[in-house]
Amino acid sequence: MNSLKIKILSITTIIMVMAVGLTAWHNLRTQQAMLAQIAIQNGRILGETIRNSIITDMANGENAAVGHILEKIKREPTIAAVRVFDDSGRVLISAAPEEIGDIVDAADLLAFRSGKTSYSIEKHGSSFHNTNLPIYNAPACYSCHGPEKEILGVLSVHLSLNALDSLQSAGREATFLSSVGMLIILILAISGFILFYVDSPIRKLVAAMTHLERGEFDRAEIKLTSSREMTQLSGKFNSMVERLKDLIQATVRHERELAISQEKLAHHDEIRNMNITLAERLKEIEYLNISLEERIEEIEEANYKIADLASDLENKNTNLERAVTRLSAIYKLGLAINSTMDLNQLFHLLVNRTVNTLKARVGYLLLLEKDTWSAKLAGATGLPPGVDPDMRLELKPGGVAYWAIRNCQPLLISSMNEAREFSRISRLGYTRETVICAPLLIKDEPIGAITIANKADNTAFSLDDLELLGTIAAQASIAIKNARLYEEQQQTYLNTVQALVSAIEASDAYTRGHSERVKRYSVALARRINLAPTTIKRLEQAAILHDIGKIGIDVALLNKRETLSLEDVDMLRQHPAIGGRILEPIQFLREVREIIEQHHERFDGGGYPHRLTGENISIEARILAVADTYDAMTSDRPYRKALSHQFALQEIASQAGSQFDPQVANAFLGMCQEEGFQPGLARTP
Repeated sequence: MNSLKIKILSITTIIMVMAVGLTAWHNLRTQQAMLAQIAIQNGRILGETIRNSIITDMANGENAAVGHILEKIKREPTIAAVRVFDDSGRVLISAAPEEIGDIVDAADLLAFRSGKTSYSIEKHGSSFHNTNLPIYNAPACYSCHGPEKEILGVLSVHLSLNALDSLQSAGREATFLSSVGMLIILILAISGFILFYVDSPIRKLVAAMTHLERGEFDRAEIKLTSSREMTQLSGKFNSMVERLKDLIQATVRHERELAISQEKLAHHDEIRNMNITLAERLKEIEYLNISLEERIEEIEEANYKIADLASDLENKNTNLERAVTRLSAIYKLGLAINSTMDLNQLFHLLVNRTVNTLKARVGYLLLLEKDTWSAKLAGATGLPPGVDPDMRLELKPGGVAYWAIRNCQPLLISSMNEAREFSRISRLGYTRETVICAPLLIKDEPIGAITIANKADNTAFSLDDLELLGTIAAQASIAIKNARLYEEQQQTYLNTVQALVSAIEASDAYTRGHSERVKRYSVALARRINLAPTTIKRLEQAAILHDIGKIGIDVALLNKRETLSLEDVDMLRQHPAIGGRILEPIQFLREVREIIEQHHERFDGGGYPHRLTGENISIEARILAVADTYDAMTSDRPYRKALSHQFALQEIASQAGSQFDPQVANAFLGMCQEEGFQPGLARTP
């Protein structure tokens, strides 16, 4: 019984037996409670059903049928007895006619008088569940019983619990068998674990020690791989065997040399010298043991140092991971802000990504207006509701952005309680707890500042956060500069092309101002049907440039007063395609070019140049078609005078669904009918 594996197995077995036993006991108690609850519910439901049948028969005057009902119910094997007795305990009606007139058991009478409707009893070695339900006097019964009597009788139903007991016995047996099976499986599993991971390595180690004790050094080597500890132990043991083998071999070799050199000495001298030598060897072995212990201590100290170095390395790895995470965030932010040239989109993207990267609650970007020394709110998140997104703030001392812009340096305020020179309540309506702010610089000149406030986890901003924000601000400054240059380049292109359109219109008094009016109608209609701002911008550019293709049309044909021939019509219908070819080298007008090419397509597919239909025509081109047609009808032409406003609206209404998108046409008609719409003011002389 002194074996380690037997002790471990015994203790584990006792613990498992106790755990499985407690689990089995709890399951049996749960089964017993469930069966009792089932008996109570079944008894109550059966009693209610029988009582309702009795009340119905008594109300119908069929009192004789009550006894037959009880007799039929008594035939069920689970029903031991069913009877009706009065408040004195005398049986009035029973499934067994011989009981009529007898006194019920004292338990039934006491249960009724104490108000207990459901209870269990043991009788003649069997279990029963009794249900007592009073039958109350009702107005339908007043013909046979006076109204002064409240209870006509008590229905008593006795259910046999033998069937439930058999179920409980079966459940107990199943629980016992499953518990025993589980216990056997656990014991076998743990026994296998102990034999493989504990007993087997120990046996191998003991066998190796036995070989070592016999001097069988070659057979004393052991290799254990069942666990890291056993592997380490086997390695240390093998090293010790090798060291001991070397020491013994050296000792034997020295002793052999000493014996050869002293073989001529007398026998007693040899014995004395051998004893002295043996004593010296023993001392050497003791010294070697002491040295071995010192080496073991040195190895332990080395292990401690290695553990310390590993901890330092882990800390450095953590710092490196944090740095990599921040560099990754900066890289992703740089990709995001350099992916758009729209300034408004750039501002909002910059603020939102910066707030998420720094895990803050508030962030906003201010653009400096040097003339008035004020700043415009260009993008923000986390500000209180009601803040004007286009508001301007006067920069003055006490403001965080004022300090950063004035000094052209980033600012860290870990706690506003320690920065008395700055106001705690921002003029944007929020309370500042901890703040970092970095200026936006272009060639060392400030153009604004980005401010991040109040970390989401309620901690303070650190110097690492400030450094990260400074890097983001440098990237943002470059992105803002590039976006502004891109917008200036776009505007230069647009101004150039628009000048060409103006040159065309200037040569024709009849079309002068046509593009400008079409632009106003188109933009107003696009806003009415709630198109996106970027879509409205494309539509505005397309409306200005929609007739640029007329550069390639003969001016004489454009101003021709006579009826146009088929060849003339075909030539004029080339101007959308010519306009597309003119704008093709301008990459940023690619989508605008598609609108211009489609603005003479018809909703029913009868337009030109590609005969597109329905939704295949862009929404901008469908809007431009209505606005262009309206202005063409209400303007003077070489071959006719301007048509009236009402006539033009009637014509658009009649062409809805064929020439025009019906939804766009109806929206235009609704816009024209609104109070304040004056088409004449849209035309310029």
